[in-house]
Order: sequence, then structure tokens, then C-alpha cells
Amino acid sequence: MPPPLTALVITFNESANIARCLGRLDWVERVVVLDSGSTDGTQQIARSFPNVEIIERAFDTFAGQCNFGLAQIGSEWVLSLDADYILGEGFERAAIAAIQSGRAQAYRAPFRYCIHGRGLSATLYPPRIVLYRREAARYENEGHGHRVRINGKAGLLGAAIDHDDRKPLSRWFASQIKYAAAEAEFLASTHADQLGRIDRLRVRGWVMPVLAPLYCIVVKGLWRDGQAGWHYTLQRWVAECMIALALLDRRCTRSNASIPSP
Repeated sequence: MPPPLTALVITFNESANIARCLGRLDWVERVVVLDSGSTDGTQQIARSFPNVEIIERAFDTFAGQCNFGLAQIGSEWVLSLDADYILGEGFERAAIAAIQSGRAQAYRAPFRYCIHGRGLSATLYPPRIVLYRREAARYENEGHGHRVRINGKAGLLGAAIDHDDRKPLSRWFASQIKYAAAEAEFLASTHADQLGRIDRLRVRGWVMPVLAPLYCIVVKGLWRDGQAGWHYTLQRWVAECMIALALLDRRCTRSNASIPSP
């Protein structure tokens, strides 16, 4: 008997990833793909999977999209995934065991970051809540992304998820520009007491662009992963530089606006 579970996958132009994501969900009776109007064949690929239902909705915010998706689900449990997530070995067993145990309202999963299919030995990507009771969950926007708030206890699954984004580098750069602007807005409008340790460092501007590559290579030991490790390190460095530049640009713009015209 299938578990009382529906998978929710948020998509927009994910033809490079969606088939690998959905291919690991054949054990889930219903998969809701909530698409924001893809034009690259994402919907056509998704329709080839018999357990997939596609719902299209114009994108407003990540939290708005996810909360709308939850409203389309009637099962007790939800498995929330990005299109570039691929369930690892043993995830099905771990998820079903967690649901049957009744010990928690939600479960985090650890991640293995991949570069073009090659798994890294370490990552900066923290465990994320992906499995939860629908009635206990609510999404909120935070910075460039979103966070699910759970009313109750959250546990940790014993199986990992691969984060393996195969979209072109140009798409990654375009996304980072938008993310950096949103992150700068969040950091500038949030009191320091409400920020986490990393975000408090980001507010200082120069700190994270210096620390991020050192942390990746030296502390996490990504030098051992060769080209893939350097690729990931450079991604993190560029992302932190973009956030720092967006913060600096915001401060300079506001400072200039406060200077009286001659």
C-alpha cells in the first residue's frame, strides 16, 4: 500500500533536470509539478511520467508558490523537492519508516552537492526539511529564497539527496544576480539580532568573499575533489561577491540620495 504521501516539485524551465528528479519518484502515488510557465519542454517531459499531475501558476514568490502547491494536496504527508534534487539510495525506505514511526511532524534530509553528476566529498548546503505533515507546514520568504515553518518537532532522515543542477552556466549567473539583490534587501532590512551567524558576516560586506573560498578549500577539503571541487568553490565565491556588491551598491545609492543637490 502506498504511503499517505504526495510529492511537490516547483519548476520553471527545468528541462535539464526534471527527468532525473521525477525518475526517482515512481514509488510516490501522486507527484504535483507546479510550473511557472516553462517554455523549454519541462512540462512535456513531466507528462511522460504516469504519476505526475501538472498545475500551472504564474510565479509571485517562492513562499507563495509553495503555499499554493500545498493547497492542491490532500494527503497527510508532503515530500517537497526542487527540480534539481535526486533522491539517493535508500531514501524511499527512510521516508516510509519516518512516516510510519509518527515521531516527528517533519524531517530534514542531508544533501550531497554534485557538479555535472560528480558528487563532492563536502558541501556548504545544510540539511533541509523536505518531508512533513501538510497541516503542520507553512512557507515564508527569507532573502532570495524561502523557508518552511513547522509546527512541531523535526527529525533527521538517514538517507541523502543529491543536489545536481545541470542548467547552463549563463542561467546560473542570471539567477545569482536576482538572488543577490533579494539577499541584500533582506540583510539591509533585518535587525542584526534576527540574523544568523553567516548573515551577520555578510552584512559586513568584505568578510564572506574572503572566507568562503578558504572555508571550501581548507576546512571542507574540497581540493581533494579536483576540478569539481574548484568549480563549486568558485561558485560560492562568485555568489558571495555578488551579495557583497549588491549591499555596497545599495548603501552607495542611499548615501548619494541623502546628499543635497547643489
